[in-house]
Amino acid sequence: MTGTDLEWEARYRAVQGRDRRFDGMFYTAVRTTGIYCRPSCPAITPRRPNVTFFPTAAGAQDAGFRACRRCLPDATPGSPRWDVVADAAGRAMRLVADGVVEREGVEGLASRMGYSVRQLHRVVTGEYGAGPLALARSRRAQTARVLIETTDLRFADVAFAAGFASVRQFNDTVREVYAATPTELRAAASGRRPQLQPGTLSTRIAVREPFAAADLHWFLAVHAVPGTEAVGEDWYERSVRLPHGPGVVRVDLSGRTPGVVPCTLTLADTRDLAPATERARRLLDADADPVAVDAALAEDPDLAPLVAARPGLRVPGQLDGAEVAAQTVLGQQVSLASARTAAARLVEHWGDPLGLAGPHEVTRLFPTPATLAGLDPEDPEVLRMPRARARALTTLAAALADGTVALDRSVDRVGTRAAMTSLRGIGPWTADYVAMRALGDPDVFLPTDIGVRNAATALGIDDVTRRSEDWRPWRSYALLRLWSVVLDQLRERDQRRDPTRRNP
Repeated sequence: MTGTDLEWEARYRAVQGRDRRFDGMFYTAVRTTGIYCRPSCPAITPRRPNVTFFPTAAGAQDAGFRACRRCLPDATPGSPRWDVVADAAGRAMRLVADGVVEREGVEGLASRMGYSVRQLHRVVTGEYGAGPLALARSRRAQTARVLIETTDLRFADVAFAAGFASVRQFNDTVREVYAATPTELRAAASGRRPQLQPGTLSTRIAVREPFAAADLHWFLAVHAVPGTEAVGEDWYERSVRLPHGPGVVRVDLSGRTPGVVPCTLTLADTRDLAPATERARRLLDADADPVAVDAALAEDPDLAPLVAARPGLRVPGQLDGAEVAAQTVLGQQVSLASARTAAARLVEHWGDPLGLAGPHEVTRLFPTPATLAGLDPEDPEVLRMPRARARALTTLAAALADGTVALDRSVDRVGTRAAMTSLRGIGPWTADYVAMRALGDPDVFLPTDIGVRNAATALGIDDVTRRSEDWRPWRSYALLRLWSVVLDQLRERDQRRDPTRRNP
């Protein structure tokens, strides 16, 4: 067999086994039915001669196939390859998912990428089997389905909120993609529609199992900044600036529903459903392939027990790259508690009121880069921190405000790191931590981090920098594993001090 034949055979075996690990990595189209499915679809396995595979749902739709109404293949996790490769096609895909085509058109997408429209179309089609317009159309259809099934909005409002140019285009696309009219989709979902307040939407974000929800919840909880973030026993929420107004994202991290994370969105404008959902996916690291990552790291004898203890550990992402960058600067050479206090002070004095009704506990938005850039770093009453750190904060904020540094996942990671470290007060640790959380880089390592050094000592690793080369391209996940060693030590210490204390 050729390499192509072997790949086809491996995919078909995944379909035969209904293997959920491959959901989102490819799609199965059946020529005799005209339907495409996710690999784990519970339907009868189609015969080999009738099967065609596509790298994206948009590619299958562009070829004339309709989405299976049983397995909803357009609602799968995305391909983990987008973050690993970080090439032009992957960066374009992330911007499409964030709704850039709806807001700026394909021309705006190409401009952000530094490509001509023709070049971009060739690159994206070659990688994903569909061009930017087809990818955006697929995303619009999925957004429309969520609005149809979870809200009472008029279909005209759904059409424009999802990004369609007209109600007719909306109706035609929904019928073509789902083989059902909007009315039929709403009627089918009427029995399971949640009761929500106006302006609040409910959706579910698909994640690959295993998914270490409790560990992700703990990480987000200990980093939460009062005012912009709130945490409950098994949920996390935060405010976010979206293209058309403010919003609040709340995710349920109880882990009660395997394979999905329930998500509640409160939006000032329903047109922000797609970007809000995409940013929630980034926060959860939803597109990661935990089986592949864990298998690779478990080959290291020192990491193997850590992998076994926490299967499916994710790298926490973000909803706003500029905010992560600012908070990272605030955390330079201070404790986590001190960094949270400094960030909360910024939010209280310089953050905008949220001004959004709804069942949420957050009240403010994090200050914009322009606001932070306008603060006087030499005035200790304005920025209560060391002057060097204040200057680093305002310098980075100015670079973010004028576009010298961009953190929207359309950027080249190497170039962005160079741009950040060229700024006064921004060193490799800061730039790399931001790359891991804001840019979704799966291969970041922080050899100078005190937690990494302490964990290496506890594990008996003499040269952790050299050892980390064996963990490529998953060093960000190895980093989380090392931090877990320190976390467990702190939990044990707290338990000894107070045996009645309930650790997260």
